[in-house]
Amino acid sequence: MSDPFDNQDPDLSRAYAPKAGGLAARARAAMAGAPRYLEVLNPEQRAAVEAVDGPVLVLAGAGTGKTRVLTTRIAHIIGTGRARAQEILAVTFTNKAAREMKERIGALAGAVAEGMPWLGTFHSIGTKILRRHAELVGLKSTFTILDTDDQIRLIKQVLQAENIDEKRWPARQFAILMDGWKNRGLEPARVPAGEAEAFANGKGRRIYEFYQERLKILNAADFGDLLLEGLRLLRDNPDVLSEYQRRFRYILVDEYQDTNTVQYLWLRLLAQATADRPQRNICCVGDDDQAIYGWRGADVDNILRFEKDFPGATVVRLERNYRSTGHILATAAHLIAHNEGRLGKTLFTDGDEGDKPTVQGVWDSEEEARVIGEDIEQVQRRGESLDSIAILVRASFQMREFEERFITLGLPYRVIGGPRFYERAEIRDALAYLRCVAQPSDDLAFERIFNTPKRGLGDAALQLMHDHARREKIPLLESARRLVETEELKPKQRQAVRALVNDFARWSSMIDTTPHNELAESILEESGYTEMWQKDRSADAAGRLENLKELVRSMEEFPDLAAFLEHISLVMEADKGGGEEKVSVMTLHAAKGLEFDTVFLPGWEEGLFPHQRALDEQGRAGLEEERRLAYVGVTRARRRAKIFFATNRRIRGLWQTTIPSRFLDELPAAHVDVVEQASASYGGYAASRFNSVETFGSSYNTPGWQRAQRRGDGGGGSGGGSGGFAERGASYAGRRSGPQTIEGELVAKSSTVSGFQQGARVFHIKFGNGTVASVEGNKLTVDFDKAGRKLVLESFVERAG
Repeated sequence: MSDPFDNQDPDLSRAYAPKAGGLAARARAAMAGAPRYLEVLNPEQRAAVEAVDGPVLVLAGAGTGKTRVLTTRIAHIIGTGRARAQEILAVTFTNKAAREMKERIGALAGAVAEGMPWLGTFHSIGTKILRRHAELVGLKSTFTILDTDDQIRLIKQVLQAENIDEKRWPARQFAILMDGWKNRGLEPARVPAGEAEAFANGKGRRIYEFYQERLKILNAADFGDLLLEGLRLLRDNPDVLSEYQRRFRYILVDEYQDTNTVQYLWLRLLAQATADRPQRNICCVGDDDQAIYGWRGADVDNILRFEKDFPGATVVRLERNYRSTGHILATAAHLIAHNEGRLGKTLFTDGDEGDKPTVQGVWDSEEEARVIGEDIEQVQRRGESLDSIAILVRASFQMREFEERFITLGLPYRVIGGPRFYERAEIRDALAYLRCVAQPSDDLAFERIFNTPKRGLGDAALQLMHDHARREKIPLLESARRLVETEELKPKQRQAVRALVNDFARWSSMIDTTPHNELAESILEESGYTEMWQKDRSADAAGRLENLKELVRSMEEFPDLAAFLEHISLVMEADKGGGEEKVSVMTLHAAKGLEFDTVFLPGWEEGLFPHQRALDEQGRAGLEEERRLAYVGVTRARRRAKIFFATNRRIRGLWQTTIPSRFLDELPAAHVDVVEQASASYGGYAASRFNSVETFGSSYNTPGWQRAQRRGDGGGGSGGGSGGFAERGASYAGRRSGPQTIEGELVAKSSTVSGFQQGARVFHIKFGNGTVASVEGNKLTVDFDKAGRKLVLESFVERAG
């Protein structure tokens, strides 16, 4: 076979030539006679695969073949006899990634790699270990995994028991707070005093303790416990820790930059050196430039300090990109180079330079949606599939404009991250029945359906069950069973509760003798739940019945009811649409790991991107994560990347004048084209925003401003010139002659005499008619009839007719 590196650009070969004797050089020299799966790798990939001894960090840039390296490495370890499949711990973040890895490993290594019992997500592996040793942390092996809805309901019960006003101290607020503690590996006793006292007038720690106690009584764990309790298990039980350290000869971690503190500590315990193994074989694969989940607890420092955690570690950089064109990669590399907290790498490609990414300014978000819709139709007319087109937004509120525009155009689209099948009300109800049958101690499931369908059991009956359960420290279902033998319930309620308790007892007895999908169908029929929807005359009742049928059908893929319920707890796959081609609309966070031929990136404006909340709460760290998010967005594009910013945007219902994102000035002029065109929407005003600014005596003195001034003097060119984005101006000025905006800041002087007076009626093209409330130079405060009070430049208004 031909050497895959024969066609490499000679300049790139010199720039990235490995040092003599380096890992990549030795990999290239050893290529002859290698197994087939090694022959298809480039030298850097092969170096990462064959460095199997000791700690290894693989810095894998976007589109560099990370998954291939990880799966080939596992196949190589198994194929060379260094470890058996059951001696390898391989963890990732999504079930989709885990399934793909299993399939690829099986294709490479054959039957010897089948099974891979310890390949899965952090939570699935944590669950497996926790179930094996549940009694050591106060649980039974059959414990229930609570979802978010059940967790909130349990917190509400705890708040009520502690006489805390849930309206003032919402359960969801505490859930977020507690989730943060668990992500950091903090049990109640370890929570910092200041944080614990910040909730419910100093009762945060007590609520956390009470909540954890209730979980043990319910024989339940929430998602955070799957790793927090696992960490406690390993910390407090050296014999258990030693067992898994001996078991796992190799540890591999995917997307290491996305790990949070508890995941990091859990891995460190398993990977720490022991007397018989002074050097552990751990390989972490990740990209510090794609660490974008700090808002949910991920800590980029985990990957940045890898070499300190594991002295003598081998670091392999994968920089050869197989996804994007040269101009796209150069743009992304120039942008991310502005970050200080990174290990450093530069992506390159052996392929074409391709089209330059474009930057285009528009008047407002409506025009942004219109222009992008027209661009998509043009791409579609050229024969490109809609499935290969994506719009990546910073915030979900941006989607509305695009959805409305696409509906108008009749353009098929999908919103990634929308409603999920298993989160629908009827599905949650059905699952609650199944959970009660499989785990009678599941109070939250029982509470959800004890009166669904209606059985004449209200809050009073439920309160009686709760009081009895708390008094006797027993589950609700057992409390109900005992209450029917007393006179505490009203006769009709007692009859309804007795029938329900008997039903659950009968269904539980059928678990071992009846196929679980048939059992589920019987439960839905005999409980009256199916009949409830059959009698419902609402428009969506038929759809709900179809969903219930689909739920029962989906159970056939699992060996038993317990396996199905665990799958549901760990996996919430988005409901897939039909086979029609569709444009994908999603947030930048949801786009990680995906790729498209054409990517539209709207909303590159200060306050939106970078997001003001990130800047306010995290400062420089927040800015760097926002820049990494921009890098992720650009590198999703295979062939075309189109960036947009709007001069005006409706945010929280109010129109606001925006400032172009600072990221635009960080793009390389040599690799980016600015689309400069007049807008037909508002009279074709196409003057640059940098024209005629000297008259205002601005002291704005950034490099971009200086370049803009030179351009105004005729010293600069448009598109492809030297310097940053600001040098080439905005593509849509939409401004009349007179006062301008420079880098989004109003250039206006109070000494200027205005042509308007207080009380004058004016018209603004966006805000409509209004009355001038006050005048300061050429700045007007206007009370608009519909938009409210706004501060505008007089050049943006005209006298009302």
